[in-house]
Amino acid sequence: MFRFFENLVDPYRGDSGGPVPTRLWPFLLRFLAPFRWVLVLATFFTALGTLIEIGLIWYAGRVVDLLAASSPETFFAEHGVELLLMAGFVLVLRPAVQFVDVALLNQALMPNLGTLVRWRAHRRMLRQSVGFFQADFAGRIASRVMQTAPSMGEAAFQIFDALVYAAVYLIGALILLADTDARLTLPLILWFLAYVAMMAYFTPRVGAASKAFSDARSAITGRIVDSYSNIQTVKLFSHGQREEAYAHEAIEHGRQTFARQMRMVTGMDLGLVVINGFLMAGVVGWAIWLWSEGAAGVGAVAAATALVLRLNAMTGWIMWALSSLFQNLGVIAEGMETIAAPITLNDRPGAKPLVVAGGAIRVTGLRHTYGQAGGGGLDGVDLDIAAGERIGLVGRSGAGKSSLVNLLLRFHDAEAGRIEIDGQDIAGVTQESLRAAIGMVTQDTSLLHRSVRDNIRYGRPDASEAEIAEAARKVAADGFIPDLVDLAGRRGYDALVGERGVKLSGGQRQRIALARVVLKDAPILVLDEATSALDSEVEAAIEESLIDLMEGKTVIAIAHRLSTIARMDRIVVLDAGRVVEIGPHAALIAKGGLYARFWARQSGGFIGMQEAE
Repeated sequence: MFRFFENLVDPYRGDSGGPVPTRLWPFLLRFLAPFRWVLVLATFFTALGTLIEIGLIWYAGRVVDLLAASSPETFFAEHGVELLLMAGFVLVLRPAVQFVDVALLNQALMPNLGTLVRWRAHRRMLRQSVGFFQADFAGRIASRVMQTAPSMGEAAFQIFDALVYAAVYLIGALILLADTDARLTLPLILWFLAYVAMMAYFTPRVGAASKAFSDARSAITGRIVDSYSNIQTVKLFSHGQREEAYAHEAIEHGRQTFARQMRMVTGMDLGLVVINGFLMAGVVGWAIWLWSEGAAGVGAVAAATALVLRLNAMTGWIMWALSSLFQNLGVIAEGMETIAAPITLNDRPGAKPLVVAGGAIRVTGLRHTYGQAGGGGLDGVDLDIAAGERIGLVGRSGAGKSSLVNLLLRFHDAEAGRIEIDGQDIAGVTQESLRAAIGMVTQDTSLLHRSVRDNIRYGRPDASEAEIAEAARKVAADGFIPDLVDLAGRRGYDALVGERGVKLSGGQRQRIALARVVLKDAPILVLDEATSALDSEVEAAIEESLIDLMEGKTVIAIAHRLSTIARMDRIVVLDAGRVVEIGPHAALIAKGGLYARFWARQSGGFIGMQEAE
C-alpha cells in the first residue's frame, strides 16, 4: 500500500534541463509540476477530512440536544441505530479518508519532491562552468542544494495541508455558527480580519528574516568547510586562532539574524493569544446569552464552544505553519540564487560530437583576458600543432600557458579567435565529446574521496581489473598500492584515498592521476607539470612509460623544469599572452632568445620567475 503511493511520481524523470525560473513562485511551480495530480487529490482529501471534522462537532451538539430531550430508558431505543451508523463512520470511513490524505503528502509528495529537487539541482550544478565553482565556496553551493530540497517539501506540505485545512475549516465554522444564529458569525469575522492583519504584518517579515538567516547559515558552512578542506595549510601557518575569528564573525552574524527572526515569532505568538481570547469570549459568551434568551439550545452552545476551542488550538498551528512556510520560502529563495543561476557555458544548438581523426590543433587569433585589461590571459595567439606532434609550452607564471589549456578544454569561451581540432571549431562541438578526447594531468592533482580503483577507473569506467592494474604498473604505482590501508581496514585498490586524495603523498596522488590518464588513452594529451610531485628516482622510472603514452598522440606539455620537455618536437615560448618563440630545443638555444636565457638560468632547475625582459 505504501509503495503504491511512493511510486506515483518518478523523481528522476521529466527534467528538460532548460533554464530555471529566477522568481520564487515560478521556481516553485517548475519543481512541483510533476506532482500536480498528487496535490489536487491531496487538496480534495484534506478538504473532505476537514468537513468531516466540522460535521463531528455539529453532531456532538446534536447528541447533547438528543440527550437533553430523551430519558436514559428510551435513548438507545430511539437513537441506537443512528449512533451505530455514526460509530461505523468514525471507525471506518474517517480513517480511510485520513489515510489517503496523509499518504498522498507523506509518501507521494515529501520523499519524492526532496529527491527531485536534489537530483535536478545537482545535475544542473554539474553543467556549470569551472569558473562558477571558482567564484564561490563549494560548501555553500552544496549547502544550498541540500537545504532547498527539504524546504521545498515543507513549503508544499504547509500550502496543501495546513492552509487548505484552515480555509475549509473557517468556511465550515461560519456555516455552522450561522445555522445557529447569524449573529454568532460576527465575532468570528472580526477575529478573522484581525488574524489576517496580523499575518500580513508578521509573515513577510519572518520570511525576510528567515532568508537573512539562511544566507548567514550558508556563509557559516562555507567558511567552516573552507577551513576544514585546507586544514593542512591552517596547521602549517599556525592560523588556528585566525580561522576561529574568521568563523566567529560569520557565526555571530548568524546568531544576530536568527535572534531578529525569533523576535518576530514571539510577537506573532503574543498577538495570537490576545485575539484568540477575544474570539472565545465573543462566541461562547454570545452563545450563552442566546441560550438564556431561548434563541439557542444547549447543543448549539456546546457545538459553538467546541468549535471555538478547536479554532483556538488550530490558529496556533496555522500561525506556526504560516511562519514555517515563510521561513522555508526564505530558504528556497536563498537556494534559488545558486540553483537558478544561468549556465553561461552551454553547447551550441545542434552541436555535434567531436570526431578526432589525428588530433591536429589549430589556434587562430586567440584572445582571452578574463574581462580585465592587462590582467593576464592571451592576446592574439596563433599556433598550429600537427597530428601526433609533441609540443612543450614554456613561459613565466602568468604568461598564458594555463589559459591556453583551459580554452582548449573549453572551461571558458574565448573572447576572440578560435581553436580547431581536426578542422572542427571546438565551440561548435559538445563539451562532453571535446573533453573525452583530451587526457590531462595537472600539477595540483585532485582525487575523488573514493577507492584507488574508482579513481583510476574514472579514466574509463568500463575498464577491467587487469586493465586498471596494467595502467598502475605503467606509472610505477603498483609498488605502493598493495600497501595502502584506510581507517575502515580496506586495502590496496579498495582503500579510500581521502578528500582530494589527502591520505596519499603528493607523488602517490600524481601517479594515480597518471594511471587514470593512461587508462583513458585519449588522442590528445595535456601534461601540466605532470611529474612535478615526483622525486627524481620515480620520475626516471615512469619516464619511459610517459614516452610510450605519448606515442601516436598530440601532446602539449607544460613544465618549469625544462629538461623534461627538451625532447619535445617543438617548444612554444609564451610571454605576456603572446607566442614569442617557437622551434625545437636546439634551435631555440642557438637563437639565444628568451628560451635560451631560461635554459641558462635553470641549469636543470626551474625557470627564473623574475627573469627580466
